[in-house]
Amino acid sequence: MASRPSKRLRKNQSEDDSTDASLDKSLPLVVFAHGAGAPSTSDWMIRWKNMLGKTLHAVEVVTFDYPYISGGKRKAPPKAEKLVEYHLDVVKKAVAKYPGHPLILAGKSMGSRVSCMVACSEEIDVSAIVCLGYPLKGMNGAVRDETLLLLKIPVIFVQGSKDGLCPLGNLSAVCKKMKSINKLHVIDGGDHSFKIGKKHLQSNGSTQDEAEDKAVKAIAEFVGETLKSK
Repeated sequence: MASRPSKRLRKNQSEDDSTDASLDKSLPLVVFAHGAGAPSTSDWMIRWKNMLGKTLHAVEVVTFDYPYISGGKRKAPPKAEKLVEYHLDVVKKAVAKYPGHPLILAGKSMGSRVSCMVACSEEIDVSAIVCLGYPLKGMNGAVRDETLLLLKIPVIFVQGSKDGLCPLGNLSAVCKKMKSINKLHVIDGGDHSFKIGKKHLQSNGSTQDEAEDKAVKAIAEFVGETLKSK
């Protein structure tokens, strides 16, 4: 019976695999920002981090907490503009760790909005943006499209059809006005966090996992096409 490799050997193999991945410059680096109400350690963020990492074959999916919510704090989030500098610093450190890899910025809700702001910086070279539940409508109901209209980087929006913070009609109108290449993938029946009601799933003969798998595949296809065209 063959003996199991030693812990030291298994550790070295793991390190070698990591090194091999970092040497393959075609593998994207993903920096993934959380939404306003939950940190990077939330179940939703962890699940989507794993899905994005697997389907995009990412060298790493970097997550982080904005200062207002780090260390267990539960302060109200500041305006998105005030988070850009911190977010940009996280991105630059990640890029320094994996130089030469295509950079993908991803975000949940508020994190996607800040990601779009960060992508406008001339200090970094962003290949694509993944917006998961973009909060197009502000607290006063106004459409917040200024940043989107400035973008020149390809962006994919994944939105629930029942997301009150982003009516699909409004987003479709904004997408038509945008300068950048963009795509919208709709999760039928999904809310702001893509949760689909049981009755809706039953009537369509589908499951939550199947709906999210389709969304992740759409992201992978969009990012793949974008990287090929660069």
